[in-house]
Amino acid sequence: MWHLVWTRNFRTRCRKLLPRNRELGEALTTTLALLVEDPRQPRLKLHRLHGELEGLWVVRVTYSVRLVIGLNESQHEITLLALGSHDEVYR
Repeated sequence: MWHLVWTRNFRTRCRKLLPRNRELGEALTTTLALLVEDPRQPRLKLHRLHGELEGLWVVRVTYSVRLVIGLNESQHEITLLALGSHDEVYR
């Protein structure tokens, strides 16, 4: 099992997005549960980022919402960094 580390930026983003979108909250809960089990599950569509965000990873929460994470394989830690649309998280 993996451990989730919640950053301040991620918590702030959740407080802004989730009250307005109940379905996103449910999708995020499901995504986080899958991440804790195994972040490499095909359903999450985990992939590496390149360019300025090299070293980070992204998973799909919904069709249009992405979750940027950091993976520490040796510690089995997943750092939750950013949540938002494709354009928002890749800035």
